[in-house]
Amino acid sequence: MATDTDLQLTVYRGAPPKNAYVWSPFVTKLEARLRFSSVPYRLGGGSPRSAPKGKIPYVSLTDADGEPRTMGDSTLIIRRLVETDTLPDVNAALAPAQRAHDLAIRALMEDRAYFYGAREKWCDNYDEMRAHVLASVPWPLQTVLGWLARRAVFRGLYQQGTGRLAEDEVHLFKEEVWDSLNALLTESVKTSSRQKSKTNDDDVPFWVLGGSEPTEADASVYGFIVGALVCTAAPTTAKIVRSYPTMIDYAERVHRRYFPDYERWM
Repeated sequence: MATDTDLQLTVYRGAPPKNAYVWSPFVTKLEARLRFSSVPYRLGGGSPRSAPKGKIPYVSLTDADGEPRTMGDSTLIIRRLVETDTLPDVNAALAPAQRAHDLAIRALMEDRAYFYGAREKWCDNYDEMRAHVLASVPWPLQTVLGWLARRAVFRGLYQQGTGRLAEDEVHLFKEEVWDSLNALLTESVKTSSRQKSKTNDDDVPFWVLGGSEPTEADASVYGFIVGALVCTAAPTTAKIVRSYPTMIDYAERVHRRYFPDYERWM
């Protein structure tokens, strides 16, 4: 495992560096993954224009030889950090079927919940989304860039399929995703209760696969739950998430254990 003296890792989040969650679930996913393994990092601003894959988050990694490297895409970043022993492989002990289960949960969030959320932000609550994402851009230019961004999102959603659905169909599928996640977390609480009885730690987090330690899926799950709670451009999703006490309990426990320095969602 690389130590703090071996490397300098900066996570670019597309927002001014401060101890607070950002709206992107993929940023929080990456930060959670680093914190689960106690890997130190710095916060950077950055923007999609300067990102190697044109999206947030991305990282800059400077190792012992002093050569900085940039990497994009949260999943590829995590995979590369595992390959270079910067991060431990939290899924190493999982059986093949458990790995498949973990991957399916990540796909549920990143390949379904993400697109339903993007539609709500950019279609249903465009003004709020534009004002937040382009807050640093002067007003006349903000309207132009916002229109271009919205058009690009529309086009992507239509090609992906979510943009072809009626509003009530999107809502149905969105509820299905979050209800399924809540079922998984509710089941994991049963296992967690048995584990807590052995450790006498009532505040210990419970994990989506029911184990004693987080897996890759937990980074995604936490990122999307927090993203739903802090993003004011997705009120319908936030209402759904807040309706599940177990889901909120999961997020609260992870926040207290791994993000005590961050402002909590309201």
